[in-house]
Amino acid sequence: MLRRFSVLIACVALLAPLAAQPRLDADINAKIRAEENAHSRIMHTLHMLADVYGPRVTGSPSLKAAGEWAIKEMTSWGFASGHLEPWDFGHPGWVNERLTAHIVSPVKDALTTEALAWTPGTRGPITAQAYQLLLPDRPTPAELTSALDAARDKVKGRIVLVGRHTIVPVNFAPPPKRRPDDQVRAQYDPNNPNAGQFGRGRGNDQPPPPIPPNELNRRIDEFLVASGARIRVNDAAREHGQIIAQQNRAYDVTKALPTVVMRNEDYGRISRILADGTPVELEFDIVNRTYPDGRTAYNTIAEIPGGDKKDEVVMLGGHLDSWHGATGATDNAIGCATMMEAARILKAIGVAPRRTIRVALWSGEEEGILGSQAYVREHFGSFENPKPEYAKLAAYLNIDSGTGRARGASVFGPPSAAAIVREALAPFHDLGVVGAVATTSRNVGGTDSTAYNNAGLAGIGFGQDPIEYNTHTHHTNLDTYERIIEDDVKASAIAIAATLYQLAMRDEMLPRLPSAQMPPPPKPATAGGLR
Repeated sequence: MLRRFSVLIACVALLAPLAAQPRLDADINAKIRAEENAHSRIMHTLHMLADVYGPRVTGSPSLKAAGEWAIKEMTSWGFASGHLEPWDFGHPGWVNERLTAHIVSPVKDALTTEALAWTPGTRGPITAQAYQLLLPDRPTPAELTSALDAARDKVKGRIVLVGRHTIVPVNFAPPPKRRPDDQVRAQYDPNNPNAGQFGRGRGNDQPPPPIPPNELNRRIDEFLVASGARIRVNDAAREHGQIIAQQNRAYDVTKALPTVVMRNEDYGRISRILADGTPVELEFDIVNRTYPDGRTAYNTIAEIPGGDKKDEVVMLGGHLDSWHGATGATDNAIGCATMMEAARILKAIGVAPRRTIRVALWSGEEEGILGSQAYVREHFGSFENPKPEYAKLAAYLNIDSGTGRARGASVFGPPSAAAIVREALAPFHDLGVVGAVATTSRNVGGTDSTAYNNAGLAGIGFGQDPIEYNTHTHHTNLDTYERIIEDDVKASAIAIAATLYQLAMRDEMLPRLPSAQMPPPPKPATAGGLR
């Protein structure tokens, strides 16, 4: 009898740890939906990140302040370990504080422009004659030199419009704002040999220009500075007043003039008046400021501590930095708000995750996926050179394509990893989510999940309905709070929260590619790049 009792005690002791582990909640999806539909914070988070702290250029005070606010907010939700994690950006921060532009002769009118980042201001109003610098199309180095030499005396003291006016044709067949269900299902069908190929296309088959665009712009900037021009003006070359103004690639304000991108309609008007032989006088007042402290940039980190598997981590996030033409709402304040919300939902409904859930809001994404790559190098290393934490990352979830609802996911790893994510998303077909497919691409580019893919880790990137992202808001002066569809982003938060729950609670981490199937890392020349 004593022996049988001892055996019974031993069995109970062995089962006790298993019994103590939290079990999956069969009603979890209903609870997630109910919390988001009744108590959502997603639009408030968006408002703060976009309206109050936007724009958020990497290295700028506003980006750091946005991160500090996000930490305070997540701490109020019960998150722990909130902090700004530094990394070496290596360039000063930059902010445009004021920009006014007018045509003052032969007519008077306001002009719509945006400053190019990391270019200087005007140090007070400048009024000067306009000159249009017409260059050969796709010039060779010799042709460019000849054209610039011929214009050297003509640009001195002038406001220079660089290039011909672009004729933007009317688009009679704009792309649909929502993708057809059959197309999305095909993209995320694991049995489709072309799954995951949507949107890649063959691109432009035209051979590369004799002078790469960055080098061409560098030479033009160098010429204009040396020749005594006052301001550089570029044609936005987009319809309906859209402007994309990114950066002086040198990050050095001494190597460029004050530079603006002007809406196509204003650029065309001035170009046509000049073509008549009529002088045009323009006036600009540009106040730009650089911040040396911006050489150290910050990623924003906070987490929900785990339980019996707390040393294992499920990460989720998006990039917090933005360009400066608008408030960076669709790119990517709403992505950050969605991921913060997904984690908040689980905390609010009382989930005690087995694995630690860590939210990461990245900086430096717009300059080349820099902040997330720095974090991955520091914490995880790579498949070829792993750090101790490498074995402890279950997955990283990312969203970064505007306001459209999540329709599916791409998962770095074997098909079995995508199958687990697909199963987690299956209950949300009514929200338009159709599935997940595996990828083995280790190229960095497009968004931050590729920094994890590049290291051989499970990066999960959510694909979305386009809505107006590529056509209107991506990097443009139209990227504002008003372009967000509340129902769509709440649906994304629900589906992502459910996926996050499953990854944080399951017994095993997502399966990884075995060594024999891990593709080699891309050559350095193909890794990275601006979006």
